[in-house]
Amino acid sequence: MAGMEVVIVSGPPGAGKSTVARLLADAVTPSVHLHTDDFWGFIRRGAVAPYLAESEHQNETVMGVLAGAAFGYAGGGYHVLVDGVVGPWFVGAFTKARRAPLHYVVLRPDKETVLARATGRGLDALTDPEPVLHMYQQFVDLRELERHAFDSTRLSAERTAAEVRARLDEGTYRLGP
Repeated sequence: MAGMEVVIVSGPPGAGKSTVARLLADAVTPSVHLHTDDFWGFIRRGAVAPYLAESEHQNETVMGVLAGAAFGYAGGGYHVLVDGVVGPWFVGAFTKARRAPLHYVVLRPDKETVLARATGRGLDALTDPEPVLHMYQQFVDLRELERHAFDSTRLSAERTAAEVRARLDEGTYRLGP
């Protein structure tokens, strides 16, 4: 990763986003790793599960705050890794706030891998197969952002991070100018 930038590591639950983002952040100095789940956790009362239809306003607010924080850190000289379920429908919050190079990576292992990883996690994670599969489907066809997808089905987290890092350096996942 070259220069101060914001890299969004996205994909469905169980794709390996947090682990890969942590590995990418640990490889550069100075760096910040923003975990999107933390931003939903800041809502003390009135939170709606972000995968429910009625969470749209809340989710747009959270993504705007997250994008502002990401570019605030980047403006301070940090490499910023954002990990979470940041679908194409949320990319606009980041492009609107952009004040540094922006990259978008979608980790997209196959459905069986996502389901096995997501349902096998601890109690604090989303393990219900129904919303996991629903979110998986949302990443199947990225349309104009399809080149941002990376199939990590058969790769370790370390190998995925190395492959993603090489493609970031090549500019493969860069959004806009």
